[in-house]
Amino acid sequence: MTTADASKAVGSPIAFDAVLFLSFGGPDEPADVRPFLENVTRGRGVPPERLDEVAEHYLHFGGVSPINRLNLEMIDSLRGELVSRGVDLPVFFGNRNWHPMIEDTVVEMYRAGHRRVLVFPTSAWGGYSGCRQYNEDIGRALSAATAALPEIASDPMLLRKLPQYWHEPSFVEAFGDAVIRAVGQLPNRPVRPRLVFTAHSIPVAADRSDGPAGSGGQLYQRQVSAAAAAVAEKAGYGTEFDLVWQSRSGPPQVPWLEPDICDHLEIVATQGAEQVVVCPVGFVSDHLEVVWDLDNEAAETAERLGLGYVRADTVGTDTRFIALIADLIDRYRGGEVPTGPTSLPGDDAGRELGCADNGSTCRAVCCVPARRPART
Repeated sequence: MTTADASKAVGSPIAFDAVLFLSFGGPDEPADVRPFLENVTRGRGVPPERLDEVAEHYLHFGGVSPINRLNLEMIDSLRGELVSRGVDLPVFFGNRNWHPMIEDTVVEMYRAGHRRVLVFPTSAWGGYSGCRQYNEDIGRALSAATAALPEIASDPMLLRKLPQYWHEPSFVEAFGDAVIRAVGQLPNRPVRPRLVFTAHSIPVAADRSDGPAGSGGQLYQRQVSAAAAAVAEKAGYGTEFDLVWQSRSGPPQVPWLEPDICDHLEIVATQGAEQVVVCPVGFVSDHLEVVWDLDNEAAETAERLGLGYVRADTVGTDTRFIALIADLIDRYRGGEVPTGPTSLPGDDAGRELGCADNGSTCRAVCCVPARRPART
């Protein structure tokens, strides 16, 4: 009997039987750096000299990205959290751009007998890069597994991405406390430190197409702004914060979301700021974009400008964040197809910040990737 037949026989969905922790990936040694970057940028028109520049960032840290180690630490913590709750679900690890690749992990899971898998992505956000591309990863991996294992045709496998979680209270609370700790690391001054939130920049064209057709776009940007506002409120800053962007790549002629964090530090220094706390709300762990762009480039810029500077922690090691992942798994492991909340905070135009396809396979008209210009 196939998985689908068994579902019909019992008259209810079959419970999910495993978890796939899906992330971006990163090099484990210097020889991995260039192949990894070529995987990341394939088809994007990124000039070779830009790859050389980014490769130097990785080589600064011995050619090893911290992302795989951090993900493995989160997975170990998640396994412990699930065990403590009496939830017997194995957790597997797969990546989009480097080993262990999601294609290999899905084959491993199928051979281990798993047919219904919840997928936790290490992106909290909507939009193409934060959401739809993870569904594309899942589809690609299933196609590869079907080609490698013909028996999947008669005994199918379902992978379903868990919903976006940027708005979850535990996410906001963990980042809010991280900001409070960071403020406490700076000397007391009459004027409290300037609070600056950062997230990964994306091309302006992609920003315009993020979200369901007809929604006005900018889904990712609006979600990041709403999350920053919630964290600032939790940290006691109210509406007094800045939102900037970092880690842009791609051809220089393609506009991306601005201002860049380092450019913004130049501006706040001219405005009389003396201290700055930077919160990387767009990232769940201290991978290369955080440790290079914020702990090196931004920190050096702040020092040159005479600004006191502290970078707030990411939430990956916070027990509340691990509990949040377990909560999402618990919420959907019984067989219910994951879906996003029916109502989310809105923006000034009254647009909801959710996505009708949140947690489900994306529609053809939701977060369609922008056409990339040919490299010249």
